Amino acid sequence: KRGINAEFGKQWYQRRVRVGVDATQVEVNPFGLTDQNEVVCFDAKINFDDNSQFRQREIFAMEDTSESDPRELEAAESDLNYIAMEGNIACLVNGAGLAMATMDIIQLHGGAPANFLDVGGKVQEAQVEKAFNILTQDPAVKAIFVNIFGGIVDCKVIASGIISACQKTALELPLVVRLKGSNMDAARDLLASSGLKIQAIDQLNEAAEAAVKCVM
Repeated sequence: KRGINAEFGKQWYQRRVRVGVDATQVEVNPFGLTDQNEVVCFDAKINFDDNSQFRQREIFAMEDTSESDPRELEAAESDLNYIAMEGNIACLVNGAGLAMATMDIIQLHGGAPANFLDVGGKVQEAQVEKAFNILTQDPAVKAIFVNIFGGIVDCKVIASGIISACQKTALELPLVVRLKGSNMDAARDLLASSGLKIQAIDQLNEAAEAAVKCVM
């Protein structure tokens, strides 16, 4: 009624907001129209695509991390995704779906996950070491469960990272490892010849049950 062109608004949103700053959500509520025909925003919420951080450095530099978990920030610096929980079984996985399934099956056997740590699909040995460092910072953790599906991930890389992390940190916590997929036989051989106290188990149900027994 005041001459606002709806089509122009849509185009502006697409070009300046979604494409221009990689916004995944823009919520303006409320806003008003003045007597001078000016649109005024009173409150707004904008979410940005995490994957666009390399392109939107100025925007992400404004993030307030003062109330964030230091472990989450440390994990993010190594391209890891960490979320703390209230249990005592640390979980190292690849992929959000597998992470959820891993936490569910731990709870099914009467255990409680201490975290959600996703190493992603392009993980390298150094990132596995960093993941172990982060997991062992939590004093509540009494066992570690590694559950990896090697579709994109090379299980041998994971195994090498596990061995290196255990040796560098002198890990004393019980460790259950399930590696399935790419190079899993070579990965198993590495773990078996490492001389470390690692329970390598093929089946998810049995591996989860073993992890829970470690803290009972």
